[in-house]
Amino acid sequence: MLSWLRRPSTDEMLVAARAHADAGRIAEAMAVWRKLAGSGVARAQTNLGACLATGTGVARDATEARMWLERGATAGDVIGQRNLATLLLPDDPAAASLWYRRAAEQGDAISQDQLSRMLLAGEGVIQDLAGARHWAERAAEQGIVAACARLGMMCHEAKGGPRDPEAAARWWRFASERGDGDSAAMLGAALHMGQGVVADQVAAMAWLIIGSDRNSILVRGFYARTEAGLTAEERARAEELAAVWGRRQ
Repeated sequence: MLSWLRRPSTDEMLVAARAHADAGRIAEAMAVWRKLAGSGVARAQTNLGACLATGTGVARDATEARMWLERGATAGDVIGQRNLATLLLPDDPAAASLWYRRAAEQGDAISQDQLSRMLLAGEGVIQDLAGARHWAERAAEQGIVAACARLGMMCHEAKGGPRDPEAAARWWRFASERGDGDSAAMLGAALHMGQGVVADQVAAMAWLIIGSDRNSILVRGFYARTEAGLTAEERARAEELAAVWGRRQ
């Protein structure tokens, strides 16, 4: 009796290739991805292009990397769109912004953050503050720390929308608790002045200490002023809080 071996499906091959890659067997993963990429599988084209772009397990080849990433991106693979944008960004920010936008519209948080940054700065695109705020909001909602920090500043400065001190403080707190130094400094300043939050000089000092420890220059002008208004006991309490809150990341 003849027996037949079932050919693995495309999804099974992709899973196997990822297992090879995660185990450090890049050559084996590349072999699978190259085979699938040649058959038009978008995610395999993306993964192959990423390896060639970074020189992971293979000699770096920007030209071939771009070819495969363009194929994956054109086929609609969101990671391919983001990776292609990243590859193009240094030399062609205008083209990069188009691919970041396509990925952002598919819900990719990293691309939303990058597009927000570019629209705010006018990098490769016409500056669009409302667009920058919109995409910062989308990325922030998915937990991208840089987007939270940027959104806090845009709410504070009324860029791309109305001034909203409460939202600014809320986004700075979120970013601060995840390691962002500038957000810690701005949250400390908001607490010192009572902007968007109830004024609390001890908490303000704690966040300013954290911002200083994270090398934020934005503590300047607030650190000494806040410290000067505290008793020795309050300053000690602020240091205790900073030690606890600074570890929440």
